[in-house]
Amino acid sequence: MKIGTPKETYEGENRVAMTPASARDLQKLGHECVIETKAGLAAGFADADYEAAGVEVVKTAAALWKAADIVAKVRVPNETEMKRLRANQTLISFFSPVADEDKMQAAAKKGATVIAMEMIPRISRAQKMDALSSMANIAGYRAVIEAGNNFGRFFTGQITAAGKVPPAKVLVVGAGVAGLAAIGTSTSLGAITYAFDVRPEVAEQVESMGAEFVYLDFEEEQADGASSGGYASVSSPEFREAQLAKFRELAPEMDIVITTALIPNREAPELWTEDMVKAMKPGSVVVDLAAEKGGNCKLTVKDEKIVTDNGVTIIGYTDFPSRMATQASTLYATNIRHLLTDLTPEKDGVIDHDMDDDVIRGATIAHAKEVTFPPPPPKVQAIAAQPKAAVKEPTPEEIRANEVAAFKAQTKQQVTLLGIGAALLLLIGLIAPASFMQHFIVFILSVFIGFQVIWGVAHSLHTPLMAVTNAISSIIILGALIQIGSTGWLITILAALGIFMASINIFGGFLVTRRMLAMFQKS
Repeated sequence: MKIGTPKETYEGENRVAMTPASARDLQKLGHECVIETKAGLAAGFADADYEAAGVEVVKTAAALWKAADIVAKVRVPNETEMKRLRANQTLISFFSPVADEDKMQAAAKKGATVIAMEMIPRISRAQKMDALSSMANIAGYRAVIEAGNNFGRFFTGQITAAGKVPPAKVLVVGAGVAGLAAIGTSTSLGAITYAFDVRPEVAEQVESMGAEFVYLDFEEEQADGASSGGYASVSSPEFREAQLAKFRELAPEMDIVITTALIPNREAPELWTEDMVKAMKPGSVVVDLAAEKGGNCKLTVKDEKIVTDNGVTIIGYTDFPSRMATQASTLYATNIRHLLTDLTPEKDGVIDHDMDDDVIRGATIAHAKEVTFPPPPPKVQAIAAQPKAAVKEPTPEEIRANEVAAFKAQTKQQVTLLGIGAALLLLIGLIAPASFMQHFIVFILSVFIGFQVIWGVAHSLHTPLMAVTNAISSIIILGALIQIGSTGWLITILAALGIFMASINIFGGFLVTRRMLAMFQKS
């Protein structure tokens, strides 16, 4: 089948749904690729790059929609593109089925299949197709860069001859994919970073990235915050009031606030109110990543940057991924390619739209002249944590009985081993000469004593222990050197092996000891 990618018509959109690299992979699946001329130019991919990858370049969007069996794009199709969509054609793009219900109904009426990339279910197998996470990752990173561009100081603190510069304080609201990307970027730039999320289980992730998690003194926090599907759920009114109270407390201290709280197919919750903005210091910055759905900040203006009367900059851009078009296009095209890999299981260029597949069914919003949105819950559900059974504490009598039983078992094992060892010694003594037995018994005892001594040495004493073993190895080498000139070939070989292994122990011991001592030396 032919997979086509048109040039995006949305103003300011620089991404493209197919890159030369992804086109090569799609061709390995048996598909042909076609692209509209200059579709990838804004993302850094010239027509010549596509032609070199075996992609057919057509001059007009109309020609592309007519030629392609599958159309892959980024933004929701406009009215003209919806008219070009035909029966038995598959459209893969972001679609917003709730906001664009009329377009979804029109696609179903035509008999076209529509796969909405934001509807990819968040299960482990579908992570490679999760375009929302791919774009959110870029948006979180770019949000920090945009904030830094509008902030009048360094992120990191500095002490210079001209004076001391305090580090910036950054608050990230929401620790999803975008939030974690923002946290990682902010901490790497040296800012003091705080993060909040209604899901307390993400606190460890936040703290592992060097940020401080903001906790609420609220008993229902965990119950209200968790939700299936990888997103936060709607909080209770009581929890929301506690949350806003905490934000009002933090607002005067924060230099940069990045809000990322958004649940798909819902309006963004208002988390940063007007009075919080007024409490912030002049020169502070608010970056609202939820601006497309109304914004988390009361004063956010979609697709604009404004400066309030008290000097706070509020950024409401909705095209953060598009501002890094090359990287965003590469990731999005990879998501599309993985989806088409699942749609082409035989790698023969034939689409198998399996509605029994959790991922394909979950993302499909129109198919076979029917609207298939909303999808049923995935069959593969996260395993719910089972409550731990109450552990009964053993009584003192039971503890004593267990200790006695363990001691008896250990004693029995030791007696058995000693009996086997004595039998072997007796057997060897019946065969070997008396002179050999004297040396052999000394050898066995030295091995036993050495094992017991070394086994009981604490880890902190391993380095001085190596010095002792080096001295023992030196004695072994001296003895082996005396025996290496023996007339017996077996003795000579054993002596040479002894020298070799003892030498390894000596040189290795000195090397390890040197490296460990170097850890405590000042550079």
